[in-house]
Amino acid sequence: MTKNTPILILLFLGFFSCKTSTSFAPSGKAVEQVAVSRIEQMPNLPEPYHLKDWKQTALEFDQYVFDFGQKGEHLPLIWLDSTGHNFKETTFGIYTAIGDVREGPNVNNGQNHEALGSQGAILGATLMGIDKSNQDGHDYVGMLRNYFNKDSGWNIIQNFTNESAHIGGGYGNDYWYDVFNNVLFYAVANYYPKEPGFDELQRTIAEQFYKSDSILGNNYSYSYFDFKNMQPGKNHIPTQEDVAAGYSFILYGAYQKFGDEKYLKAAKNALTVLAAQKENRNYEMFMPFGAYMAARLNAEAGENYEVQKFLNWALDGDAVGREGWGVVVGNWGGYDVSGIAGSTIDRGGYGFCMNTFDLAWPLTAMLRYDQRYARAVGKLMLNAANAARLFYPNEIPDSLQALPNLKAITKNCIAYEGLIKEPSYEAYKGITPLAQGDGPLWAPGMPQETMFSVYGSGHVGIFGAIIQPTNVERILQVDCVATDMYLKQKAYPTYLFYNPYSEVKNVTTNIGELPVDIYDAVNRVILKTNVSGNVTFDITANNARLLVYVPTGSKFTVTNGVLMANELTVDYRYEK
Repeated sequence: MTKNTPILILLFLGFFSCKTSTSFAPSGKAVEQVAVSRIEQMPNLPEPYHLKDWKQTALEFDQYVFDFGQKGEHLPLIWLDSTGHNFKETTFGIYTAIGDVREGPNVNNGQNHEALGSQGAILGATLMGIDKSNQDGHDYVGMLRNYFNKDSGWNIIQNFTNESAHIGGGYGNDYWYDVFNNVLFYAVANYYPKEPGFDELQRTIAEQFYKSDSILGNNYSYSYFDFKNMQPGKNHIPTQEDVAAGYSFILYGAYQKFGDEKYLKAAKNALTVLAAQKENRNYEMFMPFGAYMAARLNAEAGENYEVQKFLNWALDGDAVGREGWGVVVGNWGGYDVSGIAGSTIDRGGYGFCMNTFDLAWPLTAMLRYDQRYARAVGKLMLNAANAARLFYPNEIPDSLQALPNLKAITKNCIAYEGLIKEPSYEAYKGITPLAQGDGPLWAPGMPQETMFSVYGSGHVGIFGAIIQPTNVERILQVDCVATDMYLKQKAYPTYLFYNPYSEVKNVTTNIGELPVDIYDAVNRVILKTNVSGNVTFDITANNARLLVYVPTGSKFTVTNGVLMANELTVDYRYEK
């Protein structure tokens, strides 16, 4: 040996180690799929089946609603508001429902319009690839900041630009309106990180929610929170503990964006408080975000939340407070309606289009962090994608909808607000199911057309971004990255495929021009190597694949049980 031998050995070992890491081929035991009881009650093969073109519907909605040149009764559906609340600038409003007499350019100086509809429409269009910060000369994204109520002293997004103009929901006394509108704002801002002034607004919102969480501590049992005086309150509305999941989403997004550890601490606290509930406190919108945040905090922050508890609470319909809120399971009049979200007991069941679209947002993104629920979410998405078409007037027989003679105004891109088993209007008794809406009941003078929900229909872009057909009917390609927001790192394209059939199916999908290796996170194997264009693979009966498209030649490594390729995460649960 020479004096250089140790150096040569080290170089050899280093080369050998590098070579082993580079040629490492992921393989392991398949991930056992967790059954979710509510989803197990849904049919594998919902009937009658038809997949609406959700992407095209979302594009048509944007084209229709944001057209100031539309002519006819109740048109256009959009107007400009120059009242200048909060910021001395022009913003826009869209009708909550077609023909809503409480709103419009000639009512209350044009200031009556809801953030819930405006933000949902912007988010939906953005998910379709439309740049809403520069569309036909308008920065619709920037206009959203007028809902940031600094004039009221709340310094968060509220449902109206002027909260003294109380025309409907919001009022600063119904918790979910205030929290969900800030969830929506954070969601929109995720896709427009360079929008002028948004960083400041997001930081202020984060501070308000951080202070609020600090005051609430381990008790979120309130009907609302006064963000001006920093005081929680109760009223005739049930307490809404599930808003804690919305807090967690906002605060974790703020942590990812600004890097302040106090936001992470508060995000964890909010979710911990919700997890500690002894009974299901699902009120509206947030429990699915609880499941998403549980899976994500487990994966990224080393927590150990019980994901299935949140899933069950989101779906089961055994909520306390707002009794029966969850996801519908059943067949109404020969139509499988499983998967629509709303009340499971109100007049036999009453699902709503906005709630159904929004259900998909957190639950599909959740799978990147916990693939144990791939089969369950795949089955849920199949049922929801099929049943949700029944909200649309051209997708359901005239005999099963409230206003078939007026449906032309919807252009089949504006849906009825809901689908009900036992109609609430006397004229439709005995019809099941019935596509209808609550609009005529909101205020005196409301026309029938208010059954058509503009505010809910804008959220269709969530379905449009997530759901695509494949060559096999009923096997969907579900995008699990589209609505996964505020990522620490970029994410490789990740898609869910669920086979509802009782036999193996061969699925063909186009994965693009660049060659990739396909990792199946359910079966923990490299399914294909160096492939591009159309690729065919099989899925066993009643099972799912969660496929991650990794650039060919990537270096795989495992760190703390997490599988990575080129330092980007591929599987958070690789060694669990």
